[in-house]
Amino acid sequence: MSGIKKPSRTLVNIAGIVAVATLISKIFGLVRQQAIAAAFGVGAAANAYSYAYILPGFLLVLLGGINGPFHSALVSVLAKREKEEAAPIVETITTFVSGILLLVTIALIIFAEPLMDLVAPGLNQTQGVTAAQAQTFALTKAIAIQQLQIMAPMALFAGLIGIGFATLNAADQYWLPSISPLFSSITVIGGLAGLAIVLGGKITTNEYAMLGGQVLAIGTLAGAILQWLVQVIAQWRSGLGTLRLRFDFHNTGVKEVLRIMAPATFSSGMLHINVYTDLFFASFIPKAAASLSYAGLLVQTPLGIISNVLLVPFLPIFSRLADPKDWSELKDRIRQALILTALTMLPLGAIMVSLAMPIVQVVYQRGAFDKQASQLVASLLIVYGIGMFFYLGRDVLVRVFYALGDADTPFRISVFNIFLNALLDFIFFKPFGAPGLVLATMGVNITSMIFLTWKLHQKLNGLPMKQWSLKIGALGGASVFTGVISWGVSWSFQRFIPQQNLLIQLLELTIATLVGLAVFAFFATKLKLPEVDILVSRIKQKIRR
Repeated sequence: MSGIKKPSRTLVNIAGIVAVATLISKIFGLVRQQAIAAAFGVGAAANAYSYAYILPGFLLVLLGGINGPFHSALVSVLAKREKEEAAPIVETITTFVSGILLLVTIALIIFAEPLMDLVAPGLNQTQGVTAAQAQTFALTKAIAIQQLQIMAPMALFAGLIGIGFATLNAADQYWLPSISPLFSSITVIGGLAGLAIVLGGKITTNEYAMLGGQVLAIGTLAGAILQWLVQVIAQWRSGLGTLRLRFDFHNTGVKEVLRIMAPATFSSGMLHINVYTDLFFASFIPKAAASLSYAGLLVQTPLGIISNVLLVPFLPIFSRLADPKDWSELKDRIRQALILTALTMLPLGAIMVSLAMPIVQVVYQRGAFDKQASQLVASLLIVYGIGMFFYLGRDVLVRVFYALGDADTPFRISVFNIFLNALLDFIFFKPFGAPGLVLATMGVNITSMIFLTWKLHQKLNGLPMKQWSLKIGALGGASVFTGVISWGVSWSFQRFIPQQNLLIQLLELTIATLVGLAVFAFFATKLKLPEVDILVSRIKQKIRR
């Protein structure tokens, strides 16, 4: 696509742009969750939003996300063509996708109630629960149905946003697509601020829960529309197609996009079924859906940033080493990626486990989000923290298979994981409640990592798994010690300074985290891992910028 591209950026520059933009978007996303927590806590409006957002959010991530099927299919086709060839392809794909997703939008509006019965059957409970719980379930369901109807047009905008992401990336524009998700956070925060000004302290009451749910849904939809508008303007200025209706389905580029897009969309969609499964069981547990959302964001924020900063540079390297004659070096690179994952995720997970309560209190505990809500979210964060390494490690191995041209193995494992996740959810959710659902997810990630490693071992004619396991195990041991030290520092703070306020809690959290990381750094350097030097070098590069 030489006709529209600017001078090609280096891989490091692209990774830096994406990382900074992702960091900004994640920060705004966290502030949005803080605003929702302060306004509604783990009450009916917040829980309803978690259920109502499943389908629109699923489509936004699946179709509108960077590296999603729309993005991957279009970039792979547009990057090989000149601007004059690209515009008709983009316009035809936009016409085709918009027609289908408009029908999906109408279906979501008409069938919102039966869809909510399917997504969250636990909200229909009347037996085995108290009258107050049954009333809360009924209110939550009513709010969720209305929210789903309001957010239904996000199905259409999800596809348009995905097309915009791909088109701009193909034109060597990375900043706007990466940072544009913050617009959704801004509109939600603005809506809640206006609601708080109008209602004051009444915002937390059930009397205004329906109104609060409506504001959440409208803010989310407005954010998706704004995200698309900003992208489409840049797309027009680049000469990459307009909103003109075009039906050029005989175009070879259009055929190629559709041929890639269909299986990729199906494959990616399978990965999101586990989220639906978790919320299906969560609907039987009071306050679980919102709590999972709050805890999940605390984990996904550092995961998203670290995966971009550390792992993005490895993905093209894996692809360049796919030839069997380069497999020896490929194994070294896989080791580097996994050790770097362990160096970041294991100590971070240990700190989240040991400092779960102060983390949740500092981030969320204000307004309607009380101490009881903090305890519930902290219990989820502990389990999430234990499984952080396996979440990102699995992602590393999946990308290796893609680099080797093998998408079938990860797909088959993903299909198996759907059934495994449902089984583990069913086993764990009754004895453990909401933490049992996170425990099930962790079990799925561990199983995936084992299967992927074993298949990679067979595919690459052997991996030094024992050597890798010993190194990662040593880092795991250091992380356990890190967690204990961090907890000890936090406990000492609470013992000697019993009067806790936000400033004291923040100071406690900061010192406990820094001491824990210092302890981990000491042990990590004693292991004399070359990956420690790589990690330090990359951190220094980011600080200098």
